[in-house]
Amino acid sequence: MTTTAPGGPVAAELPFFVYGTLLPGEPNHDLFLRGRTAGERPAVLPRALLYDGPGYPYAIEGHGRVHGTLLVAAPGVYGELLGLLDHLEEFLGPGHPRNLYERVAREVELPGEAGEAGAGHGAGESVRAWVYLAAAAVTRSLRTGGVLIPGGRWTTGRTPGGS
Repeated sequence: MTTTAPGGPVAAELPFFVYGTLLPGEPNHDLFLRGRTAGERPAVLPRALLYDGPGYPYAIEGHGRVHGTLLVAAPGVYGELLGLLDHLEEFLGPGHPRNLYERVAREVELPGEAGEAGAGHGAGESVRAWVYLAAAAVTRSLRTGGVLIPGGRWTTGRTPGGS
């Protein structure tokens, strides 16, 4: 379903899946997300690979899993949050040649609650969310010479202040 507003179509108000500097405890979480989310849960992006970047990671389509967090925008701030994240991720519009990332809707898996993880095949649920995947030119570069992050879990590995 597409909704429209004066001035054009409006993006579906999907939650956001984040996997790098926007994760809780990472620097951009406080800068961009503090006070703008109504909920945050661990989540997994299936059929994706994670690559190291210059201080932040890139996810691309692939035969793996990327671990991250699903964020739900707080009431009344969805448009602001979407604009902030599009700017941070250098997303100028679908297929724009200067995009660093593309914002795409993907199914994200939410692990079952504590105690359910071993409850058998398929524990947990799946939701549709916005994900920022590396743009086409970046993806080509990563596939030929990028550094894959084993296990699909990004951490800076650095302490604040460089100590």
